[in-house]
Amino acid sequence: MPKVSMKVNGKDVSAEVEGRTLLSTFLRENLRLTGTHVGCDTSQCGACVVHVDGKSVKSCTLLAAQADGASVTTIEGLAQGGNLHPMQAAFKEHHGLQCGFCTPGMVMSAVDLLQTNPDPSEKEVREWLEGNICRCTGYHNIVKAVLDAAAQMRGGQQAAE
Repeated sequence: MPKVSMKVNGKDVSAEVEGRTLLSTFLRENLRLTGTHVGCDTSQCGACVVHVDGKSVKSCTLLAAQADGASVTTIEGLAQGGNLHPMQAAFKEHHGLQCGFCTPGMVMSAVDLLQTNPDPSEKEVREWLEGNICRCTGYHNIVKAVLDAAAQMRGGQQAAE
């Protein structure tokens, strides 16, 4: 079996995995990082989004071997020193979740958006999150959370309601 090595949430990890092992499976089963959810295995829902070398990736469509040598960040790696990442805090503040299943993927995708575009419009947020499906909400509170986090991360005030 091939051995994969990568940095996950700032820690060096390695393991022998079958060549067909998905990154989502590696994270969940080998590393016990269960915040990366698998809802479809077909890249439709976005619940499995993680960052690979700083970019959002649906981990159910990437082999663990393809991430060999990469830096991977999961939802568990966003909070620092016991403090929620501003995006996590905004989702909590604006109730940008209901059941929470899609939330890790939504948060990880939204963080990538703000790295690309720190001041997105509502339309740009909605377009960026099109690959993430939430079966519980109407997306309104998710968009409010992303816009608020954007304002907070720019050093501004809370976004308008």
